Order: sequence, then structure tokens, then C-alpha cells
Amino acid sequence: MARLLGQPPEPPPPNVPAVEPDVRGAVTIREQLEKHRSFPGCASCHAKIDPPGFALESFDVIGGQRARYRSLGTGDPAPRGSIDPFISIGFKLGPPVDASGSMPDGRPFSGVLDFERLLAADRPRLLKNLAEQLARYSTGRDVTFGDRDEISRVVERTQAQGGGIRTLMHELVASSLFQTH
Repeated sequence: MARLLGQPPEPPPPNVPAVEPDVRGAVTIREQLEKHRSFPGCASCHAKIDPPGFALESFDVIGGQRARYRSLGTGDPAPRGSIDPFISIGFKLGPPVDASGSMPDGRPFSGVLDFERLLAADRPRLLKNLAEQLARYSTGRDVTFGDRDEISRVVERTQAQGGGIRTLMHELVASSLFQTH
């Protein structure tokens, strides 16, 4: 959410174990997270951080789309069941991917395209975050509290011209954030 909407993550409470994916395919990441969220200290943060993860579950670790998880244990035969023809590691098709969820405010989504639509509905917030990310990248420094007014001006000027990314980049480069830092 920090990269998408500028919401910095809260650190987890102390002594909370990480959730490791089950590569055997016995349970999905969603099932593991449901168990993890049963701890009261975990539930409030996971209500915010799980939705983007659920939406992106329809992509595998290298960005390929998938409808089912891979399994090293049980499952249906996979069309390309051998990971590498020179080593004897194969996989099967595990449980189906469920990329649905709901935003912290309760708005539901059925997959990554629905999730994208919900995020895009708040265009000013997206532009602000993108302006901050681009400013951070282009200047090589963090965006500070003192930069917020200039970021707001960049976003306002961008929206007045239709809100495109090219316009945002031009406004950022012409701003004092880029010119004087």
C-alpha cells in the first residue's frame, strides 16, 4: 500500500512469526493468513495489507498469470510439469487462486482488474503518491513534511491539465522540488 497509495506500513508487533508459503500446496496463502489474522494484534494491520496481496495472487512469482497455485505434492498434472528438464523437480496444479477480497472500507473486488478500478477511483491520491515516488527517485532523497505543499501544487497543476502521467512528470521537473534540491 505504500507504493500504491502512499500508506506506510506499520511494523508488526514483536514476536509475531512470519507467514511462510506452503510450497507443498496443502493450503493457500489466503488460508494461512486467515489463521494468522485470528490473533487480535495481527487482524487490524492485515485488514489493510491483505487486499492488495489477494488481488495480486493471480500472478506467480515471476509475474505470469495463473488460475491455480503450483503444488509439489498433490494436485492435477500440469501442462508443463517439469520446472527444468535437467533436474528432477516437477510440479502439479494445486488449489484454484482466489484473487477476490475487500478494501478496508468494505468495498469488494473480484480480482486484480476490480482492485485496479477501486484504486483508480481516487485519482488525486494516486497522483499525489506517484508524484512523491517520482520525486524520491529523481532527487535521490526522501520526501519530507516540508515538501508537502509543493507536491500538492504539482498534483493540482497536473489535474488542471487532465491528470496524465506525462504532465505530472513535466510539472515535477519544473517544480522547486526538482530544481532546488
